[in-house]
Order: sequence, then structure tokens, then C-alpha cells
Amino acid sequence: MAKPVALSLRPGDPAPSFSAIITNGTEIHSKDLLGKPVVIYFYPRDDTPGCTKEACGFRDQYAELQKTGAVVLGVSADTVKSHAKFTDKFQLPFPLISDPDAVITKAFGAWGEKVFMGRKYQGIHRVTFLIGADGRIARVWDLVKPESHAAEVLEALKAL
Repeated sequence: MAKPVALSLRPGDPAPSFSAIITNGTEIHSKDLLGKPVVIYFYPRDDTPGCTKEACGFRDQYAELQKTGAVVLGVSADTVKSHAKFTDKFQLPFPLISDPDAVITKAFGAWGEKVFMGRKYQGIHRVTFLIGADGRIARVWDLVKPESHAAEVLEALKAL
């Protein structure tokens, strides 16, 4: 069983600002998202079992998520080309951010030590942040079940 990640960002804190390249090759700026709730979820890698379940969960809930006015963004260290293949393969209707140098991931505190089969390494933790329309963290999920996560996020959005 995964352990929660020790995060420094808490509800009420201002969300880190960022600029990044998304799936279609254009740039996105966090300042342009103010006024809308934002779901930003960090995941280890495109087209792997848990990450695919999580992304497809957001895809399957996307119409309901949009009704709340929310923007959904997935973030991993994968390339834009990898994101485009992943998006096409699973018909993901939301952008994925390419963060190969982990700048955004580190700013949100989703980067750190991981252990797989006894081997320790640095990587992206599966963490989700709900940012309110005011640009402040409204909710943090640091222990994510990929199969049911999108439904949890939707409920939190409806409660904003």
C-alpha cells in the first residue's frame, strides 16, 4: 500500500504559478486560469496501468467536471510527443503538461524519493491538487486510488 506523500502545500496556500507546454504544443500559463477551479494531477508516466486508469477516469467524468467550470490538467515528465500518443490512444479531452525537468512537479512538491522493488529513486508522486478560482489550494489528495479518483475530485468540485 502506498504511503501519503509529505507535501508542503496545504489548503489555503497560494498555488505555484507556472508556464508549460501542453499536448498540442502550445503554452499554458497559470495566470490565465485564475477565475476557474483547476484540477492539476501529477502522475508518473504515460500509458502505464495506474496512470491510464486515472487518466481514463478523468476522461469518463469530463463532461461532469466541465459543468463545474473546472479545468483539468495532467502533469508528467513525458514528452509532448508521448502525451500526444497517450491522448490519441485513450481519447483524453484535457491537456497534459510536459514537465521533463520537473520544474512544476517540484514547485507543487510532487517530486521526491520513491521505492520500487527495493530500489530508491527520485520521481513523480501521484498527487492531485484542486485549486480554487482564487488561485489558492482548496484540496490535496496525496493518496490516490486511480480507479475512483476522478469521482472523488468531482465531488470536491461540486462542494466548492
